[in-house]
Amino acid sequence: MPHPATPGSSRPVVVMGVVNVTPDSFSDGGEFLDPAAAIEHGLALRAQGADILDVGGEATNPRALPVSAADELARVLPVIRALVAAGARVSIDTTKALVAEAAVAAGATVVNDVSGGLFDPAMVATITALAAADDFTYIAGHLRGRTLEEVFAAEAPVGWRRVAAELADRLAAFPPSVRDKIWVDPGIGFGKGSDPEGNLELLRHAGDIGTEVGRPVVVGPSRKRFLRRLLGPGPDADPLALDVASVAACLGAVRSGALVLRVHNVALLRAALAVYTKL
Repeated sequence: MPHPATPGSSRPVVVMGVVNVTPDSFSDGGEFLDPAAAIEHGLALRAQGADILDVGGEATNPRALPVSAADELARVLPVIRALVAAGARVSIDTTKALVAEAAVAAGATVVNDVSGGLFDPAMVATITALAAADDFTYIAGHLRGRTLEEVFAAEAPVGWRRVAAELADRLAAFPPSVRDKIWVDPGIGFGKGSDPEGNLELLRHAGDIGTEVGRPVVVGPSRKRFLRRLLGPGPDADPLALDVASVAACLGAVRSGALVLRVHNVALLRAALAVYTKL
């Protein structure tokens, strides 16, 4: 069944379902660390309407511990192979060139790099080589810093025009032939802090960012700290309320022109999109 299109556009909205194969992800750390559990979860997300399954083996929150490439690969490769064998389109969520290359060899066709190539000097050359495949896509995320520690140590809101300019700089690091295969992500919550307004500005201007850099825009507000803060005081938001807030953030981004939505609760987002895109 065809997926609903972005309002005012014939382009279909693309939904990425999150498959965290980690012990310390901020929302579901440890829940899907076992490969069998991760595979089952990924297949469930696909059945609920995920176009892409985004498999990650290293958490990127302020409290996450670094993971070696070997450990990251041990976590994600069995999951990627099984999901690809089941017919899913799979993304590898990594900042490491070595992991990206091995994941694509295992069948992944998307590399989702929150650092936009800033964490690993080998990433640009690796992506340039991988982009020779017809069905390959690279997602260049926005953040400031060369390590997660640097990123979160200097958190501050970043205006959407500055984010667009810095994403344009990241695109310029790749050969022109590769840029057509890149999507950009303004990095909601990555180094922007938990201030709601700064992150909401990026969602409101997601389409403007895409226009500025001439590439499709991915947004990933799902279960982020700024949404928890919007929901009120206390460290623990109601899980369903947090997912509803995540869907609302995604719909706002779609209204502004975002094309790709990365979420944990695919079923809830798909239900909302089925109505929203008809209004």
